[in-house]
Amino acid sequence: MAIPLAPIAFTAARYGSVALAAYYTARKVQLSETNQASEDALDTVVEGVSAHKCSDAPQGNMAVRWRRVIRWGDAGPGLEIDIAALGRIRIKRV
Repeated sequence: MAIPLAPIAFTAARYGSVALAAYYTARKVQLSETNQASEDALDTVVEGVSAHKCSDAPQGNMAVRWRRVIRWGDAGPGLEIDIAALGRIRIKRV
């Protein structure tokens, strides 16, 4: 019986492209030091999504924070997840 190579080749090409994209991204990431001012700003973000447009400048700001504790069992080991992001879009004519 013949082995169907088309599905195997398609799956291998798909996983290979994901691996290549991950390798390329990992090579482009630069390591940096922790900026304490940025850490403090992220700690002050309230949970949820908030956005506003500045009235005195042509820019919009957005903040997102998601905090959860995941536990395995009632009193089992847990994992705290805290995701915070700040964004700014500034448009100006030059």
